[in-house]
Formats: sequence, C-alpha cells, structure tokens
Amino acid sequence: MKAKTKTRLFDWLKLAACVALGFPVLIYFLQERLIFFPQPLTQDPLKANTGAAIEEVSLVTADQVRLHGWLVQATATPTPAPLLIYFGGNAEEVSWLASSAGQYAGWSLLLFNYRGYGKSEGKPGEAELFADALQIYDYAARRAGAGRVAVMGRSLGSGVAVYLASQRPVAGVILVSPYDSVESVAKGVYPFLPISLMLKHRFDSLSRAPGIKAPLLCLVASADRVIPRPHSERLYAAWGGPRQWREIRPADHDSLAGEPDYWRAIAAFLATLE
Repeated sequence: MKAKTKTRLFDWLKLAACVALGFPVLIYFLQERLIFFPQPLTQDPLKANTGAAIEEVSLVTADQVRLHGWLVQATATPTPAPLLIYFGGNAEEVSWLASSAGQYAGWSLLLFNYRGYGKSEGKPGEAELFADALQIYDYAARRAGAGRVAVMGRSLGSGVAVYLASQRPVAGVILVSPYDSVESVAKGVYPFLPISLMLKHRFDSLSRAPGIKAPLLCLVASADRVIPRPHSERLYAAWGGPRQWREIRPADHDSLAGEPDYWRAIAAFLATLE
C-alpha cells in the first residue's frame, strides 16, 4: 500500500473513531434537551375561564424552588371533593387543562407545571420531578381533606405518576400513552448506542408496576408512533392491581384528548373509585 493511501486510510479511520466516540458523548450531555422540552405559560386560566372555580396555587420545594399551578374545583359536589393530580408530557404546559372542569366525574383537578415549565422555577430532571411529585401529593392530601386522591400521567408524566403511586396511597392511577422505561424507548430509537451506560433519567416504571395495587386505567392511541404499543403493553402486563386497557380510535400520540371516548373513559373510571 502506498504511503499516501495509508495516510488517507488512517485519516478516515480516525474520523470514524471520533464520530463513533463523539456522538454518544454529545447525546449524553444533551439528553436533558432530548427528554425535557420546557414550555412557557400560554394563557392565564383564570382569565380564559371566567367564572370557573379555579384557584392559582404554588408550593416551595425542599430545595427552595417554587412550583406554580392551579386547583380546578369540581362543581356541585360535597366539599372537599376527591382530587386528581395530573402530570403532563415532556412538552406540555398544563394550564390548558383548566378548561376541562366537569370531565372528571365530580373530582377536582390539581395541575402543577414541572420545573422550568410555565411559571415554575428551576430545571427538570428525574430526581427533581420525583421529589416534587411527593410534595405535590402531600399538598393534595391536605386540600382533599378526608377525600380520595388519584393520579394521572401522560407520556413522560406516566413515569412520574407511577413513581408517586409506588410511594403514596392513591385511589387509582390513569396512565395515558405510558412506557415501560425511558431506557427501553431510547434503545428502540438509538439501537446502536450504549443507552444503559449513557442514560441519566431512566423513569423505570416497569420495575415499580408490580408493587402497585391501586386500580389502573391505561389509555393508548391506536396510531401512537412516539410511544410504540409494546412499551405500554409491557407496563400494563406488569401492573400489580386491577387494570383496564382502552385503545382510543382514531387517535395518535398528540390527538388523544380530542376524542370524546378519551374523556368518557376517564370519567367512567373515576366514577368507579367513589
């Protein structure tokens, strides 16, 4: 082999090695930007829903971060009403749900934006969201009095909801487009990367599911291409308590809430918890 040819080959090999090593390193340091997509507050629910029983709420976490949200009170029910805590998706600012009062079979709805979302301070991360969920539950339990507390999580938020249900007593769990773990989903997207070694935020719901005895409603979209169906099925199969599976048609990952069957399933499930 000629010297010039050898040099060129070695240059290509060095470039390939840099790409092979550099891309995983880049993904490792940028993974927060791939998992979390903080969104600004889009509207003031109090102004957008004039006359509705909506209360602006906040709490300060153990590490002195202020979380911001809303308590949407159920109407025409005894006080205090049972309370449903909602955890949103990775690009979801949750104020839009304040307009959904009346869809929850007499349950009130508690909405807090994640750290960095809306008017909540701080930066999101798995450990932070888990710790915040426990404080949000304790706040909800105080507001509900002797009433029941249930939890609902959509997409990324399903991992937060599962963690909370594994740590606190809940009357029921609603999971929308849930996954077994972020690691499992990421391996499907990046099969050529050492995901197990790289991932800092695992959201491993599958390992927690068998120990949760609360009733489960699992809502999936018939055309979900963000969370492939097998990830939801594995979590559902591992659940330790009573469970219901509802596939919403026609819907994809982002259009579930636009289908009447979605809301009917939620209301029917919550009614069984009373």
